[in-house]
This record gives sequence, C-alpha cells and structure tokens, in this order.
Amino acid sequence: MTTTFQIGDMTIHRIVEAEMAMGPALQMLPGLTEEMLAENRGWMQPKALTENDFLIFCFQSWVVRTPHHTIMIDSCIGNHKNVPRPTWNLKNDDVYMRNLAAHGLRVEDIDYVMCTHLHVDHVGWNTRLENGVWVPTFPNARYVFNHSEYDFWSAKNAAEPVGPMVESVLPIVAAGRADLVGNDFGIGDHVRLLPTPGHTPGHVAVQFGRGRDEAVMTGDIFHSPLQARYTNLSPAFDVDPVKSAVTRRAFLERYCDTDTLCCTVHFPSPSAMKVKRWGDGFQCEMVG
Repeated sequence: MTTTFQIGDMTIHRIVEAEMAMGPALQMLPGLTEEMLAENRGWMQPKALTENDFLIFCFQSWVVRTPHHTIMIDSCIGNHKNVPRPTWNLKNDDVYMRNLAAHGLRVEDIDYVMCTHLHVDHVGWNTRLENGVWVPTFPNARYVFNHSEYDFWSAKNAAEPVGPMVESVLPIVAAGRADLVGNDFGIGDHVRLLPTPGHTPGHVAVQFGRGRDEAVMTGDIFHSPLQARYTNLSPAFDVDPVKSAVTRRAFLERYCDTDTLCCTVHFPSPSAMKVKRWGDGFQCEMVG
C-alpha cells in the first residue's frame, strides 16, 4: 500500500502497518443502534464494515515532505511492544519498515515525529529495542508531544506503569529528543497544531500548508466514516466522549466543502478524504 499525494509544494506518503477487522460496530460505538447500522450497511460494506458487522480499521503513519522538512505524523504500532492485543503483542515483523522504504524513506530521513496523542498505536515506532534498551527509531528526529497530553499520561504512569509511556515515550525524553509543546507550536510556515480534545485530553490534529490548510492529519478525531454522518457517535475508548463529539462536529464543519485533504489514521484504505455535507451530518469523499 503505497499511496502518495502531491498537495501544493508538499508530498504526502501513507505508511501502512496493518488493516483489519477490529470489533463489532455496535460494541465499539455504544450510541449506534441496529436501525442506524442497517441503514448504512450498504455503503459501508465491504471497505469499512465486514459481513458480520465488524468495523475495519487501518493503522498507519503519514509522512509529509515540505520544502524544508520531512515530518512523520504518528508512528503506529511498533515491534517488541507489550500490547494487550495478541496479534500486536511482542510482534516482530518488517511490514512497516518495508512500506517506509517503498516510499524511498529511511529512518534517518525523518526530521520530526509528531504524535497526535500518546495511545499505543500512535507511538509504537518512536523506539526500537537495541540490546534490551529502547532507543529512538528515527535518530535525527525531534519528537513533538503536546504538553498537556504528556502531563496526563505521566500522571497515570506515576500511579501505575503505562506501557506506551514506558516503552515509547519516556525513552525519547531520556534521550533528549523530545519537545513538549503548547497548542501554538508550529514548524516554519507549513505546519500548525489544531487542538482537538476528547479522545484524549491533549489530542491534536496537525495542519499542513503555506498560509492555508491544504492537508490535515486527523489523529483519532474519528475512527470510522460512520462517525462523520453521526457526529455524536463516540467510541467506547474515548476519555471524554461528550467533548469528543463536540470536537468531531467542529472539525467537520471547519473542513466541509473545502479542498483540504483530511488524512485519517484509522479509516480503511485509501484513508484520505474530503468532507461533504450529508443532511445533518457529513460524508467522507474518499481520495486516492
């Protein structure tokens, strides 16, 4: 899967680690009803929904090449990590690195790794295991973490070890490669943060473009295209599902009927979309 987009003076690469059925739609989206699912099954299958009504998720990074920097947004699942999902736990494969190389990218080429939030499937390749020690995977990169997001998970980790912090975040801090930033952080005239709290307290989207939002990396504002039509459908794993719904609606209103390319993390292939109006909700017009 080697989708590439040319947007203005930027090149955007999609680096896929996995695409799979994740769980029953009715369980993952507690506000979803049988009637709503039946009404939407026709357009969701087979790309976004399996025959037995499991939601299909993609797990991936986006790499953006601006005229000045090469920037990775979210670093996916990673190898050798302790993850409470059997197919990911302590996995050891070359899928992600092969897909990175398919775009002509080496780990040394990444200037920044920007994490929309600090869940396990967004920070995994921050580090790799070398002689029993977690070291930065991208040796020349600065790793950008939202300060409020980092503080939230640091407090939880102080009470009880949080795997992604221990394995994929704190080793970056210890190596002196981390930048803890506020919502006003930017990189040159191409990169800005958009606060999008709800899924986690310090969740951010990342906007790209000189002077306007030509592309935006959504992080986990939503996980399924169904949440665009019904913006109140927050998944069971949102920290604040009410705030998440407000954030999701505001994001979709912001980009509705614009040319901004919205690059999602978990939507099934091709994962990139433009937002269109659909009654009281929104439609994801997939691109690629």
